[in-house]
Amino acid sequence: MSKPIVAVVGRPNVGKSTLFNVLAGKKISIVKDTPGVTRDRIYADVTWLDKQFTMVDTGGIEPESRDLILSSMREQAEIAIATADVIIFVTDVQQGVIDADYKVADMLRRSG
Repeated sequence: MSKPIVAVVGRPNVGKSTLFNVLAGKKISIVKDTPGVTRDRIYADVTWLDKQFTMVDTGGIEPESRDLILSSMREQAEIAIATADVIIFVTDVQQGVIDADYKVADMLRRSG
């Protein structure tokens, strides 16, 4: 039996890669204040609370952007969402929930 897949998703620069690195136990994803640093899916095998799973870090989702790079990042996140057994949706507590967060949440709900 393969390990469950856990995808970390949300808007750019909300802390997805930081959470990913903490749970992975080492710095795998680059963490920077510049949006768009993580563009592709990044994988790590994780053991947390005696549970083993494969975690996937994704680039930020900009739901309505037509920018080529942002659209590609969204497509990579959609692949992670489609293959995940569990999704961790990360938002920025300091900024609060904004319209783009609601759109990402709706995208997640529609993904099943």
